[in-house]
Amino acid sequence: MRTAFFIDGYNLFYGLLAGTPYKWLDLPGLLEAITHENDPASHLVEVHYFTSPVQPTLATRGLLSKQAQDVYIRALKARDVIVHWGRHRLDHRKAPRFVSRGTPASRQDQVDIWHLEEKETDVRIGIAMYRLAAKQYWRTTSEPPIEQLVLVSGDTDMAPALEAIRDDFPQLRIGIILPHRQGIERTPPGSLRNNADWVRRYISNNELMSNQFPNRVHTRKKPADKPDYW
Repeated sequence: MRTAFFIDGYNLFYGLLAGTPYKWLDLPGLLEAITHENDPASHLVEVHYFTSPVQPTLATRGLLSKQAQDVYIRALKARDVIVHWGRHRLDHRKAPRFVSRGTPASRQDQVDIWHLEEKETDVRIGIAMYRLAAKQYWRTTSEPPIEQLVLVSGDTDMAPALEAIRDDFPQLRIGIILPHRQGIERTPPGSLRNNADWVRRYISNNELMSNQFPNRVHTRKKPADKPDYW
């Protein structure tokens, strides 16, 4: 079963990798192992990775965080991952002041904040998935069709796109891999689960550990070396 994957990089990082020693993740290797476990007939054909550039002034390690992202992207591209860039928007906003967990938020007690929001990612993923589904229907080449689309995200904003694909292209199988760590039990969102043929609820530490890039990934130009602090 020829399979294409669509990964929400922000969702993946903060849902699965942040705070772990597994950030140097061989995504194609991990995803192929998971889908093969779900269905041994599955075969990875395409991997699409969606992210936005790190903002050094707001990142934990400043410029080092941006450099680490750039190196990781080069490692992914060396494994033929297709990278799609979105953007961040930084706005001035007001938010209720935090006093304590026992004190309710109040609109009468607000402070000024900077609000950083990732933009365009959900829309880009939804459009990319739908376009690929449509291309299988209107194929003009002799190449075998994609038979399965797998979304790696727990974002319920993706539900309308999945629903449209299921309605318009019922021959395609849809899978969802939730980027959740083992041991953190979460109920799969119904709006996603209802539009999928199967859902993987978590990824184990053993799977992450078994699917790491080598410390040096060779590319067409400068090698991509694992960041020291990863």
